Amino acid sequence: MYAEFFELIPAALFVVVGLLGLLVGSFLNVIAYRLPLMMERDWQRQCEELQAEAITVPAHAHDEDFNLWRPRSACPSCGTQVAAYDNIPVLSYLLLRGNCRHCGTKISARYPLIEAGAAGIALVVAWVFGPTWQMLAALAVSWVLLALAVIDIDRYLLPDSMTLPLMWGGLLASLIAIDGAPLFVDVRSSVIGAAAGYLSLWSVYQLFKLATGKEGMGFGDFKLLAALGAWLGWQQLPLVILLSAAVGAVLGSVLLVAGGKSRQTPIPFGPYLAAAGWIALLWGEPLTELYLRSFF
Repeated sequence: MYAEFFELIPAALFVVVGLLGLLVGSFLNVIAYRLPLMMERDWQRQCEELQAEAITVPAHAHDEDFNLWRPRSACPSCGTQVAAYDNIPVLSYLLLRGNCRHCGTKISARYPLIEAGAAGIALVVAWVFGPTWQMLAALAVSWVLLALAVIDIDRYLLPDSMTLPLMWGGLLASLIAIDGAPLFVDVRSSVIGAAAGYLSLWSVYQLFKLATGKEGMGFGDFKLLAALGAWLGWQQLPLVILLSAAVGAVLGSVLLVAGGKSRQTPIPFGPYLAAAGWIALLWGEPLTELYLRSFF
């Protein structure tokens, strides 16, 4: 029913998904900020030895009701709760010129950028898939990947509470058929993709550790690639690995040369995997066909 409406009025689809993307982007800001703090707070509760170390959780995060829903958003400087009219995605930031209404402290531009990014991603997904069930699933996957990328950049962390549901969601989605065709990939491809995604990076990690005695990446990267394999199938994993490795190598070299970074500086790999997985989700098959035609 909804597909027929949007086919009749195509512009309405982009308006709806764009606005939805802005709203979801605002919530992704909350997830990217609060979820790592919630995890750190739990770790501090569970590990007695941490009590002797410096507490890195902000004071406002010690409240018992601190989660993704409570308390309401507040200025990180003065702690004043943000009114609803000051919490309109992107628009409120522009109207306030990037400052807190109460204390005047500069608010990071990352908040409207993530909101605009979530909306932009939604528009691209709608353009590629149109008003289909695949579009709805791709929107959910895309927004989770965006949140994971932001968290990994901030904290060098890919939470199990996001990567594992993403993987299981991909496996369950492979059971769904629309007009006789799988939503994205069939069950066999999804299961093999999840296993191959995890084991491929796990093997690289073990070989690197054996050769150097150092850990080259985190286990969250294995789980993220497993999740991408579950959604995309094993056939798209070479493309994901190739794209993520290429972008990681280029940006890593730039940081070494121009960013004053050393070879010992940790660089999160999750954002590259997320970006490569998103590209493969939207254009994986034509890109793979183009590669095969060009080189074989």
